[in-house]
Amino acid sequence: MTEIQTSPRPEPTGAFLVAALYHFARFERCEAFREPLQAFCDENGIKGTLLLANEGINGTVAGTDAAVTGLLAYLRAQPELAKLEHKESRASKMPFLRMKVRIKKEIVTMGVENIDPNRIVGTYVDPKDWNALISDPETIVIDTRNDYETAIGIFQGAVDPQTKTFREFPDWVKNNPGLHNKPKIAMYCTGGIRCEKATAFMKEKGFDEVFHLKGGILKYLEEVPPEESLWEGACFVFDERVSVEHGLKEGNHKLCHACRNAITAEEITSPLYEEGVSCSNCYHSRTEDDRLRYRQRQLQIALAKKRGEKHIGG
Repeated sequence: MTEIQTSPRPEPTGAFLVAALYHFARFERCEAFREPLQAFCDENGIKGTLLLANEGINGTVAGTDAAVTGLLAYLRAQPELAKLEHKESRASKMPFLRMKVRIKKEIVTMGVENIDPNRIVGTYVDPKDWNALISDPETIVIDTRNDYETAIGIFQGAVDPQTKTFREFPDWVKNNPGLHNKPKIAMYCTGGIRCEKATAFMKEKGFDEVFHLKGGILKYLEEVPPEESLWEGACFVFDERVSVEHGLKEGNHKLCHACRNAITAEEITSPLYEEGVSCSNCYHSRTEDDRLRYRQRQLQIALAKKRGEKHIGG
């Protein structure tokens, strides 16, 4: 197997440190931990979203280097979260509007009972070994993300399930018996968490050779040089940056606040694009009444910006 020569870690280029993190663990005191965690983040100026459940923690946050480093140490000081892993990138401006710590039934919602990555899970594949695996003709490569994410980037040769939510993934597997035609299944997602559950689900369904990209697309884009990459496009991220590219540089996409799809600079020039109101992806599926409501919302966003405030709807 030919190893990729990984590139050096990119130098910081943004004022804010962004940390994407998750960890599956028995965390039965998650509800009691919510308030202290919210307070820690608020006191240190950290913004983003953290989800807590009996199965662990998941989320993305941003702040100063000192604040985010302190948060990671605080989380790892909890016995259940001691082995928490995270991925770092930079943002030129704060990519979140507020801090939310929420209690959920699942930290990533598949909707299937008793899927536990701590009990059974696929084989991790480091980014340096990923190209060899997905180039193997005996491998089926599956993108476990949703359609608005795959629309702007995907690995060469990957199968796109075209799901709207992760809840649809189990039914997609059930309705695609051809997945048994090759011995190896390789799966990937943004940061790795969906693949933890997806590979556990596949193993439960009788697939033997199931692999997933360790650290997800984010780790691959951080470590694999562009000239050796099999990634095409940009990676959708769930914050105001919208997308990142190789080296985890901020991408050039904007978000259509009407349909939440990422749009390119070219799509912004379309006559169907109106900021906060419509784009070529959603114009024909919205009514004039919808667009009127979106225009009113966009006006409130503009007024808030003029006052030097942030409007949550933006």
